[in-house]
Amino acid sequence: MKTIEANFDGLVGLTHNYAGLSQGNKASIHYAGKVANPREAALQGLEKMKALSELGFIQGVLAPQERPDVATLRRLGFTGSDSRVLSDAAQQMPAVLAACCSASSMWTANAATVSPSADCADGKVHFTPANLINKFHRSIEHDVTGKILKSTFNNPDHFVHHQALPSTEYFGDEGAANHTRFCHEYGEQGVEFFVYGREAFNPQSTSPQKYPARQSLEASQAVARLHQLDPDKVVFAQQNPVVIDQGVFHNDVIAVGNRNLLFCHEQAFVEQAGVYESLRKAYGSQDFHIVEVADQQVSIAQAVGTYLFNSQLLSLDNGGTMIVVPSECENEPAVWDYLQSILNDASCPITDLKVFDLRQSMNNGGGPACLRLRVVLNDQELAATNQHCLINNQRFATLSRWVKKHYRDQLSEKDLADPLLLMESRTALDELTHILNLGSVYPFQN
Repeated sequence: MKTIEANFDGLVGLTHNYAGLSQGNKASIHYAGKVANPREAALQGLEKMKALSELGFIQGVLAPQERPDVATLRRLGFTGSDSRVLSDAAQQMPAVLAACCSASSMWTANAATVSPSADCADGKVHFTPANLINKFHRSIEHDVTGKILKSTFNNPDHFVHHQALPSTEYFGDEGAANHTRFCHEYGEQGVEFFVYGREAFNPQSTSPQKYPARQSLEASQAVARLHQLDPDKVVFAQQNPVVIDQGVFHNDVIAVGNRNLLFCHEQAFVEQAGVYESLRKAYGSQDFHIVEVADQQVSIAQAVGTYLFNSQLLSLDNGGTMIVVPSECENEPAVWDYLQSILNDASCPITDLKVFDLRQSMNNGGGPACLRLRVVLNDQELAATNQHCLINNQRFATLSRWVKKHYRDQLSEKDLADPLLLMESRTALDELTHILNLGSVYPFQN
């Protein structure tokens, strides 16, 4: 059976705005208060999906969350009509209203951790939605995320859906943003690489001092158990706390991997040489490649500013690897010079480069890798996936029309209490569930 790695990108929601909600994410804080363009953001994401689909990659889409999240505001004591709830929240707790309007589910690298059937003892694909408890605006996502994933991968003969881990900092889980898989071929058993920021039950362990470590070792270990992974094929590594304090809030801001290739900064991990040794041992052969970027080539600040490592590595039919980067990499001479140097290096596995304009997402703190959830599927599993969630030219055209019909071209924080925005969002999402054949996944539909 043929096995591929599909990328499921998050569709940017109608309330995409710059509220600066994510401490430790420098772009999110820098652009706080600016006017966003939800329509442009969604279309930029769709253009990326279409382009990769046309290059022959299997590309899917995951629906956004319902926002504003009136149900959460009601849980916090706001009552009356929906418009009254929004108005009172805007007056009494504007920061909470902003959190309940966040479109952060667009970054589906945080949606879940996914393990392919070749790695799991029961031979099924396993999904665990991330609890994202470190940030309030993201901690309210996982219930609907789980429903969307179940509607997208909806055949129990092939897919297993777990609950999110307990919502406590001891089991803080940020999903695939801190998880990578290495393998010879996608259909063979691989090595699952979990990167954590701290040991929650070990107060003596090292941890960052300025910004929070969002992923715990204990959460990563729990996901590995839930997914029935072979302990000999799992590697746990600690993210360097020094770089977390420089704005590397997830591992995918400092490292990315695909098949037999790890592309990372030299300061990515604690005891980095030991991490490499563990990966090589678990991988089990000599064709494991590590492309390590020295700080003198690209600094941490340059990596964070351009999201060089928040890139996608895609396997090409000719045996090469394409790197997908945001256009910000073109605008930083050191980063662009480095990319050109590896493309001209015959010994480097990275052979091709694709650049996308993702400015709306980048301004809010997410690049190409943030926008996609990787799901390895064999022929039967791909056939069992909700086909309405796979991108082709017709689906792209339909979704583009849908975006242009429903999305605003300007949105600021002061607009979030507008009751019309809530009605626009619900009308659009109800239509989207029919386009993607999802059923009733949103609270307002029930």
